[in-house]
Amino acid sequence: MQRFIAITLLVLLAALPTACSRDTESTVTSDTPAIETTAMDTSATTTGSTGGSVSAMSAPDKEFVMKAAQGSLAEVSMGQLAAQRAASAAVKSFAQRMVTDHGAASGELTQLMTQKGLAMPAQPAAEHRSAADHLSSLSGAEFDKAYMKHMVEDHENDVKAFDEASRTSTDSDVKAWAAGKLPALQDHLKTAKDIQRGLK
Repeated sequence: MQRFIAITLLVLLAALPTACSRDTESTVTSDTPAIETTAMDTSATTTGSTGGSVSAMSAPDKEFVMKAAQGSLAEVSMGQLAAQRAASAAVKSFAQRMVTDHGAASGELTQLMTQKGLAMPAQPAAEHRSAADHLSSLSGAEFDKAYMKHMVEDHENDVKAFDEASRTSTDSDVKAWAAGKLPALQDHLKTAKDIQRGLK
């Protein structure tokens, strides 16, 4: 009987290291997926927080798109006013082009700004509103001269700003948009100067 008990104890002791080894392997295996999951979750969070982040756009780029948006709103508003008050057919035609071209630009810019997490301004800048108020007090030939003078000055500023953004913007979308709009603005400026020279 004692011999049977001794043999049984030897068998149990021999099996003990194997059981411990299995427990250790089981523990490591069960912990490993948790670590991998955590790593994947961290990566997803990083990607989510970086993608489309407003902070990715530089301050100069934000300032450019905001001023461009305010400028387009002003061009449309003053173009609508000029279509009603201008005496010259050339001025009226130019004004209508401003409504069409800058209206389309405003739509594109709204979409771009939304993608970047920025809000489209509700109205033109104070300087544009002041110019519009002044134009509202004029009519006929006097209006034509004042409107075209403003258009020349405004588009000279636009061409400079868009040219700079097309070369120096650090946001690829803003850079491409500015470069795409530059030829139209240059043509607007040329046409505005031609019309201005033809006014008496």
